[in-house]
Amino acid sequence: MPNTVEVGHARSGKALIHKLLLTIMLAAACAGLARAEDAKDPPPWLDADRGKVVLLDFWASWCTPCRQSFPWMAELQHRYGPEGLLIVAVNLDRERPQAERFLAQTPAGFRVEYDPEGELATQFDVTGMPMSFLIDRHGRVRARHTGFREAQRAEREAQIRTLLQE
Repeated sequence: MPNTVEVGHARSGKALIHKLLLTIMLAAACAGLARAEDAKDPPPWLDADRGKVVLLDFWASWCTPCRQSFPWMAELQHRYGPEGLLIVAVNLDRERPQAERFLAQTPAGFRVEYDPEGELATQFDVTGMPMSFLIDRHGRVRARHTGFREAQRAEREAQIRTLLQE
């Protein structure tokens, strides 16, 4: 099974993601800032950071590959943040102290949001850990990755650089 799925090939996922992004943008425009602790509200980060390339990463404290991906994502945020990259890691632990212990051992260096009920993860059809979505400056998901392996770093970074140059 490939680790990268272009959204153009994900028939039902493409429609769901576009619907989610449109709903989030409309709700944010109509309602102002959403509260992160209210799971029914859209995440507040998307509308405020429109125009950036977003690497949206779903993770959990028990995820061993997440411990490997966090330093890499911190490096990416430091290197490409000034060019418009925003990394947002969404934690799926039901118990926030578990996530906080993970972050104490493996600092993020990028934005962390919490989704203990898994509602955003369900909307994005997260099927593995970590799972990330690369979203272009127009809010379109351009790539989806499940898992993390050192051998994939160069390919994923090239995808990010391509979107930053668009």
